Amino acid sequence: MTATLDPGATATVPPAAPQRRAPRAKPVAGVRAPMWFVIPAVLLYALVVLVPNVQGIAFSFTDWDGFTSSPSFVGLENYKSVFADDNALRAITNTFILTVVVAIGQNLVGLLLALGLNTQVKSKYILRLVFFLPVVLTPIVTGYLWKYLLTPNGTLNQLLGAMGLEGLQQDWLGNPDLVLYSICATIIWQGAGYSMVIYLAGLQAVPAEMLEAAALDGAGAVRRTWSVTMPLINGAIVVNLLLCVLGNLKQFDTVFAMTGGGPAGASETMATIVYKTAFLYLQYPNALAQGVLLTIVVGVLGFAQYRMTTRKALT
Repeated sequence: MTATLDPGATATVPPAAPQRRAPRAKPVAGVRAPMWFVIPAVLLYALVVLVPNVQGIAFSFTDWDGFTSSPSFVGLENYKSVFADDNALRAITNTFILTVVVAIGQNLVGLLLALGLNTQVKSKYILRLVFFLPVVLTPIVTGYLWKYLLTPNGTLNQLLGAMGLEGLQQDWLGNPDLVLYSICATIIWQGAGYSMVIYLAGLQAVPAEMLEAAALDGAGAVRRTWSVTMPLINGAIVVNLLLCVLGNLKQFDTVFAMTGGGPAGASETMATIVYKTAFLYLQYPNALAQGVLLTIVVGVLGFAQYRMTTRKALT
């Protein structure tokens, strides 16, 4: 039996089932580690750093001799003795001189090395390694190495003699007028490679198009470096200056290895005078006062420099 369709009848199409929209994915919130994970690190930091520093500040206002458990409060007497001590005042002056000389010299040498090696020189990778190698040495090793090189019969004077420059031979570490600058040269020699690496990172981020545009406008190499490159690596300059200033205000290792603060205190720094006051002269309250003053100086200068340099970078 065959079914027939009525020509006048209209076929009815069943309505399509409504399509269900896929549910929207909910943003996954950042997973936060439980706070108690940091408790061991915080406790260790407090035990090793915070507690001794707070105790040191408290003892700096007493006559504590390192042994007694009931020291007497003396107020600001220990701090007054620091400013009345000629050796301490000379150490403060030497520290600032060393910091300024090293900050300028290390950044200048590091920048020149970075500019020279940020080119198409074929041996640039080998030269980068060679200039960075001194950074790997510890300051103590560097100090003893240069102490040998700068003795009256050391390599530097022998080299000057071999070149016929006997008039330039000096007692580099025995002359009070030269010893501090000899130490500065040693620190610059070791730290220039570190500054070079930071400057290289900044130089490689400078767009080549800007340098090419400046060259097309007729700017020479010096003009391009000063007007285009230097403003664009301001961040690297800020970092290098901050590291140099803060590191050399606390300079101890190289000075102690090369001269121990001599001759006659001509190369004493704030760090070496704190060490001698505490462990050679056994004047612990005075040493604590000197250490607190050193901490304040480093903190204030570091914060001020950071604020000034970052404000300049923003403008």
